[in-house]
Amino acid sequence: MNPHEIGQAAAPPSLDPLPDQILEMGRAAIGMIADYYGTLQNVAITPNTTSRAVREQLDQEIPVEGEDFNVLLEHISQVIFSLSRHNGHPRFFGYIASSGTAATAIADLLASTLNPSLTSWRSAPAAAEIERQTIGWIKQIIGYVPEAEGLFVSGGSMANLCGLAVARDAKAPINVKSLGCQNLGRPMRLYISEEGHHSTSKAAGLLGIGHDHVRPVAVNSRFQMEARALAQLVEEDLAKGYLPFCVVATAGTVNTGACDRLEEIAEVASKYGIWFHVDACYGGFAALAPSKRDLFRGIDRADSVALDPHKWLYVPGDCGCILYHDPARARATFGQEAEYIRIIAHEAAEAFAFWDYGPELTRRFRALKVWMMLSHVGTAALGEAIERNCQCAQYFAQLLAKADDFEIMAPVELSIFCFRYMPPLIKTAYTTASPEQRKTIDQELNALNERILTEVQRGGSSYLSNAGIVGRFALRGCVLNYRTRARDMEILLDDVRRAGQHLRGGG
Repeated sequence: MNPHEIGQAAAPPSLDPLPDQILEMGRAAIGMIADYYGTLQNVAITPNTTSRAVREQLDQEIPVEGEDFNVLLEHISQVIFSLSRHNGHPRFFGYIASSGTAATAIADLLASTLNPSLTSWRSAPAAAEIERQTIGWIKQIIGYVPEAEGLFVSGGSMANLCGLAVARDAKAPINVKSLGCQNLGRPMRLYISEEGHHSTSKAAGLLGIGHDHVRPVAVNSRFQMEARALAQLVEEDLAKGYLPFCVVATAGTVNTGACDRLEEIAEVASKYGIWFHVDACYGGFAALAPSKRDLFRGIDRADSVALDPHKWLYVPGDCGCILYHDPARARATFGQEAEYIRIIAHEAAEAFAFWDYGPELTRRFRALKVWMMLSHVGTAALGEAIERNCQCAQYFAQLLAKADDFEIMAPVELSIFCFRYMPPLIKTAYTTASPEQRKTIDQELNALNERILTEVQRGGSSYLSNAGIVGRFALRGCVLNYRTRARDMEILLDDVRRAGQHLRGGG
């Protein structure tokens, strides 16, 4: 066979459509995106369906012959879009999920079109420079040190894992990377508040530290880590022969949105020579909101910081970020030699490799959507949107305080609010009840509010998640959507009240 005919004969036309065909496909897809964003606030947040019903809609044999693109788009619209939960709805308050934006969705499309692998500068010069520039902007946003380095990762769990891996290697008395944790001689200890994220414990297990060596630190009435309790635990562990190596402070807990007092934690870390890591995955970008900037004083002292642009920068997932105060520490952990990745370059900037700062080799072009958001919208507008989110949460707390059938269960620090439905007669009885009687009432309220949560979620008008607050079941919401307004908070209260009254038979 003529070698010039091989490529033409091997690839079916559908793999390489003509430019006019691509344009037609793009117009149809973008039209679908525009329709989705235009009607998003009017749809039910969650589909009223079952796993079996969804599988039946999607069930088909593996395709042997291809299908028309427009037919597939219609399938995506009628089945996948309609049978999904809509995180971008203005009354989606569950978990900490990005609302996404049209511009960043298109940026993701463009990134996938170029499809670079951001292993190093030589692999994708412009994309690599965009990532480094955008990381630089993030350092400015949170007030981090200019000499720091970092990279985008899949999300907060991976960012925390990276930070703790570097912490372990930096504070271990041996080369753990070569010799393993079994040769440490004494167990290492890691500290995080009782309200800290579970990804820290997961990372400890993966890194050979062990879940049992993660020490939960007591919190105050605002659910912030107590610096004195931290120091006491470190002293106890030193006396018992353990090796304290890292403390994880949280700038915005997932339960209540509490921000640990970073400067106080930094002082304790400095006193004992332990690594200071800040999990700012939820709250970090609230530094853009003028009223919240003071909460992040001391973050510049952190040895590493984890953030999630796919939370409060409103970009689509997946997109986390890890920053290292001392880049050399990260390179000592993640640097690995192999001939097939050896870089031959005379300029240091052109010898830069992202694999020296994290566990991945192949990496997608996550930076473009972050760059697009910051460049297209600007930090001023983002700060205003975050400020409005926090104001909505505060407004909801005010509505709860005025109501006789609800109870606020935690202070509102950022944009998370925790509460429970508590009918007036029960509220009155609760105030005069004995501790044992309150325990019984709490159990009844736990069961009632759990049923309320399910009913509200199924109703489709609003969506909440849940939290445990001092052993009690709480309805929990997080405002993380630039579309959300005060009226949405009023509707949410009505939705919860209606569910509560319905489940109690109208009483």
